[in-house]
Amino acid sequence: MDKRVTVLDIQRMKAEGEKIAMLTAYDYPFARLVDEAGIDMVLVGDSVGSVVAGYDNTLPVTMEEMLYHSRAAARGLHRALLVVDMPFLSYQVDLREARFNAGRLVKEGGAQAVKLEGGVPVAETIRAIVDMDIPVVGHIGLTPQSIHRMGGYRVQGKQDEQARQLLRDARAVQDAGAFAVVVEGVPANLGKEITASLDIPTIGIGAGPDCDGQVLVLHDILGLFDKYAPKFVKRYVDLSVPIRQGVGDYVREVKDGVFPGPEHCFK
Repeated sequence: MDKRVTVLDIQRMKAEGEKIAMLTAYDYPFARLVDEAGIDMVLVGDSVGSVVAGYDNTLPVTMEEMLYHSRAAARGLHRALLVVDMPFLSYQVDLREARFNAGRLVKEGGAQAVKLEGGVPVAETIRAIVDMDIPVVGHIGLTPQSIHRMGGYRVQGKQDEQARQLLRDARAVQDAGAFAVVVEGVPANLGKEITASLDIPTIGIGAGPDCDGQVLVLHDILGLFDKYAPKFVKRYVDLSVPIRQGVGDYVREVKDGVFPGPEHCFK
């Protein structure tokens, strides 16, 4: 078995020019499979609200839901570093609550790091959590918990001032002590500029090929979520086809009295 990936390994990968591969997973079986496939980091994202729970966005996701999915995924991992999203309203109220909820994700959820959205405005919060010896991943650019302010899922950083602000956000996240930062939904040239400006790794999602790593939602790359399809997603396989076929075969065999056969019965 390969040794467990640590925060130091992720930082070393940037220094050595090795790309970082990250995917979401929300339960034991998928976490086990992506871990065995060699993924470096697993994110239990609040995207679980959309792709598993069927919410329209990530805002309804609760701490209890994140703890449940984090615990399940943690049981499936033996190599990958487990990062867990702090859901909306778990870190925005005050520093005490942010520290408490981050601690719960580690203590009860098995997280090895937590991720929270925002740049300059959340720098103090990141610093407070890091001061507890909890590693933090930042998240700037298109931040899904801010969709109402942004007017939906829109590419960020197209205008010069917005791009300058994202560079300030990136540096603020780094200076606050985050060991990595997710950069989402920005032009590729800005993703490259942010990556070059930081000492910590950037993990891109719709931020171009020059980020230090990439992250996607597992259900997107496997064809298990089709409510919407962002431009930056690549579907590597469409598991919805064999799943529908298998379930359809089961339904027909039950209806026709073919299943269970003698080989499935006790004597």
